[in-house]
Amino acid sequence: MDLIDFLLNLAGLLLWLNWLSVRFDPLARPTAATLAGTLRKAGYPRGRRWRLALALGGLLLGRTLLYWHIGTAVNWSPSLRLVAITLSFPCDFYSFDRVLLFSGLSFVVMLVAFYSGLLLLSFLRERTPEGDPFLRLARAHLGWVARWPWPLRLILPLLVAGGLWLALQPLLTTLAILPRPVSGPHRLEQALLIGLGAYLAWKYFIAGLLTLHIVNSYVFLGNHAFWNFVTVAAHGLLRPLQRLPLRMGRVDFAPVLGLALVFVLAEFGSRGLTQLYARLPW
Repeated sequence: MDLIDFLLNLAGLLLWLNWLSVRFDPLARPTAATLAGTLRKAGYPRGRRWRLALALGGLLLGRTLLYWHIGTAVNWSPSLRLVAITLSFPCDFYSFDRVLLFSGLSFVVMLVAFYSGLLLLSFLRERTPEGDPFLRLARAHLGWVARWPWPLRLILPLLVAGGLWLALQPLLTTLAILPRPVSGPHRLEQALLIGLGAYLAWKYFIAGLLTLHIVNSYVFLGNHAFWNFVTVAAHGLLRPLQRLPLRMGRVDFAPVLGLALVFVLAEFGSRGLTQLYARLPW
């Protein structure tokens, strides 16, 4: 069921991005370097934007019904991993509201992770060509946030994830998904750890970029702008390792070491946040 939930979240994310792309499309004028670039881009008319929003709402509601029927039939309870804590949504005949909340929160978590990854890419803009289409795409989806000073962008995942936790915590306690916090500072401590957990979503973007960079380094995949972006972005991420003697002939072990460091640090970070949350309140 976790795989099904992930795939449905991915489908919802694509609907969300298509809905936003009606307002802007940085790739609407592709170059004619490829056959696809000579074709006229088909887009959604503005009058159909509401259909994408309706499709997204139908997807979230439809899977709620699916999860609810499965949960009541086989006594399955969906769960949501927030790094520091795992939320369980007990499923029975009278728990449709909890399953509906799980469906919405699961999608929101993917949205936060996706935009957190876009923020990570925004830190690389000084090292990528200004005309790079993938950089323009990331900046277009970030909107005016992409023009913020880097310290504000750096703390944004903490503020967004922590703020969402504070806003949703009363509902979670009302539905008996969470125990009631003992005090106001206890709520803030929980929000702090949940917010810090949002940064661990970066491991998927970093690991993906480094893996693609390794493949592209040893297998010629063409001169497409995407592979140029992957190479430049990977070099920016690996800059802290540049002084280490990690190259032997034509083989560069920096991406492999970078991958290992990302997962090791993410694992220690996840365990640390889980242990700190279990010890709350401080």
